[in-house]
Amino acid sequence: MNDIATITHYHEATKHHPRRQARSLGYMDWATQPDPFRRFTGAQLTTLPVQETDDSPPYEDVFMPGKIPTHGLTLASIGRFFECSLAISAWKRAGDSRWALRINPSSGNLHPTEGYCLLPAMAGIHDSPGVYHYAPREHGLERRGEFPQAVWDKLPPDIFLVGLSSIAWREAWKYGERAFRYCQHDCGHAYMAIDVAARMLGWRVALLDTVGDEEIAAILGLDRADEFRANEEEIPELLIAVYFGAAQSATQAEFDNRAPAIPEDFFQGVADGAWFGKADPLSRAHHDWPLIHTADRATRKPGTIETLLPDDPGVGADPRTCPDLHGDHQVDHEQGFSAWQVIKKRRSAVSMDGTTSLDRQSFYRMLSRIMESGKNLPWPPKVHIALFVHRVDALPPGLYLLVRHSAMQGELQKATHDHFHWKKPTDCPTALPLYFLQEGNLARIAKTLSCVQDIAGDGAFSAGMIAEFQSSLDTFGAWFYKRLFWETGMIGQLLYLEAEAVGLSGTGIGCFFDDAVHELLGFRDRTFQSLYHFTVGGAVLDPRVSLD
Repeated sequence: MNDIATITHYHEATKHHPRRQARSLGYMDWATQPDPFRRFTGAQLTTLPVQETDDSPPYEDVFMPGKIPTHGLTLASIGRFFECSLAISAWKRAGDSRWALRINPSSGNLHPTEGYCLLPAMAGIHDSPGVYHYAPREHGLERRGEFPQAVWDKLPPDIFLVGLSSIAWREAWKYGERAFRYCQHDCGHAYMAIDVAARMLGWRVALLDTVGDEEIAAILGLDRADEFRANEEEIPELLIAVYFGAAQSATQAEFDNRAPAIPEDFFQGVADGAWFGKADPLSRAHHDWPLIHTADRATRKPGTIETLLPDDPGVGADPRTCPDLHGDHQVDHEQGFSAWQVIKKRRSAVSMDGTTSLDRQSFYRMLSRIMESGKNLPWPPKVHIALFVHRVDALPPGLYLLVRHSAMQGELQKATHDHFHWKKPTDCPTALPLYFLQEGNLARIAKTLSCVQDIAGDGAFSAGMIAEFQSSLDTFGAWFYKRLFWETGMIGQLLYLEAEAVGLSGTGIGCFFDDAVHELLGFRDRTFQSLYHFTVGGAVLDPRVSLD
């Protein structure tokens, strides 16, 4: 079985169906619950500064290139960068139980994503370049490795590197075989959280898509098998270049298509350095899920030569040009939320009130921002969004579709039901490729499709993220499977922030009946597949839960 057939088998085997869900234990084995905080015994910890006051820019300014002055690379700016991307945002308590919430969302609050960075010699951190693991509970950097200055000098100037990995066991403990999907959602969440945090500092990021997983594992120390327990090892996911300093003089268009070339001997030079620490145990015992290991092996990415630049990102209307409608929920401009306020108060809603609505222009701005985010990808956008509109003022309830890559409109129209209207909705910006497919109250259908969860029908709208599935695997290889999920996670994180910016809440929905969604839309094969659901609305607060 080749890798594409293998990952296709994994995808089919981990679909939920109304009478058969994907394989899992079916209960919570609390005795083996994984520790959500990884530490490395023997690795020196440097505590990062915490911001005492909110001096962040307005949330809207984060998405306006050149609006925010560039910060230098210092201990303080690195602290701010991680505090706004992968840190703990709050602690919650219910009775005797206490748990952490983080800036980056996670399926089940299980947090399989681990963050690393490669930094130059810096005052307050270390006098040699090094590899660091971010410890969110301590808000600090653990020094996992160090290497000579001559190796660091092989990198282009004015960048540092950030890496992400996944501990699949954290998700598999609860979700079984479907956990590999959720790890990839969370990787996308974290990537977008990192992107926004960098923008707050006047920095920008680029995904290093030509780098192979073997090289990522080597420079993050993930291939040092004797330093990780079995079933607690980390899957290498992605490597990001963070630009600061003089690099910011580039225009937006120049930056969006730019990723630095990293010489091959840099990876070997880092791997040959000195390494410190051993991963602490996360659980007393494990339930092994062989299908996850199979999916991991099938999706390992080799190093590639050419970057996959977008041919036509299908960018929608600029959110700044959408007219304001000062309705009851138009609070982003009225209250002027700072970026830090929006980022820090992001929560995953547990339930929606079923009454709160969203004004039409705010809805269009959200979708326009999602369209703009396609420019951050080193491949043409592959994920489109089916929207179940329940309570958006001045829009008829029903089914809509956002086409994120203009060249795919014809393919989507051909693949969906013949009776769909494919009309532009009222006052929709000309450049926003949103189409009205079918009118009707779809709240009950949305709930049923999302594993009979009320939250999917009780919000202002819910979304099903539809990926160009088979062609992506055939064109790029099985390794692109993970990138499809990253793209959905990036969209999800943006929806979280956009919801908070207008006084609403969001939540990701990983449980849905895959093929029932396809049947509703008219899909008859694996050309398009639903990968992630999401809902936005007015959250119902649980009075039993308090913030510490």
